[in-house]
Amino acid sequence: MPSTYLSAAVEIAREAGKILLEEYARPLNITYKGDVDLVTQADRRSEELIVSRLKELFPQHTILAEEGGGQSMHSRFSWYVDPLDGTTNFAHGYPCFSVSIALADAGTLIAGVVFNPLSGELFAAARGEGATLNGKPIRVSKVLELAKSLVCTGFPTHKRQANPNIHYYWDFTLRSHGVRRDGSAALDLAFVAAGRFEGFWEFGLKPWDTAAGVLLVEEAGGRVSSLDGQPYDLGGPSLLATNGLVHEEMLRVAAEIAQRDPSAPFPR
Repeated sequence: MPSTYLSAAVEIAREAGKILLEEYARPLNITYKGDVDLVTQADRRSEELIVSRLKELFPQHTILAEEGGGQSMHSRFSWYVDPLDGTTNFAHGYPCFSVSIALADAGTLIAGVVFNPLSGELFAAARGEGATLNGKPIRVSKVLELAKSLVCTGFPTHKRQANPNIHYYWDFTLRSHGVRRDGSAALDLAFVAAGRFEGFWEFGLKPWDTAAGVLLVEEAGGRVSSLDGQPYDLGGPSLLATNGLVHEEMLRVAAEIAQRDPSAPFPR
């Protein structure tokens, strides 16, 4: 059954990706949700397409979409939709953004897709059936140590001074092979699943930012938790996703940071 939902999500993600490519090639139409949070015409068109297609196929399902275009239903099934993950990148012409679609059954993620329309890379996973990149199986990396790991993170566009991540960024940069910050959490998680990154951490992400990527990591053999080692809940205050092999080491580093610096606590 998860594969049936996944097939629909893959088809819809590809359709939405075509819209993003169309908008990427034309002058931008930008508005703001707040002081710094961008919304583009591409966000809106992509979300309208995804939500309308999901409503047609699954009219009784709940749909939670970033720009508010979903629907609330009394259903055990919930779709999580990010029509353009990496809007700031998109608005600046930086080629790193994606479509992210995932489905949960009674709170358990069962299908997820992350599609990069520029590269044509489509990451997909169904619960119990593994993760793929353009149809070929993917697995997390086999790197054993943080010192030999390439990891990634992100920073919010709002409340940057109040965000504790700069403290973690400093330490993980010194202790790893390098830290990347590309601005699309969905792609970051997909890259952990594909073995390109050994780990990813971030604070304050929304459910639609992480749902598909979390399933990808789990189905590719990785591990996901909060940054204090507790189980990760969608929309929780912190997220750590790794190849599993460096997970405990990254948790220890995070705990050291939180204990050493009172201004860098684990968000609650």
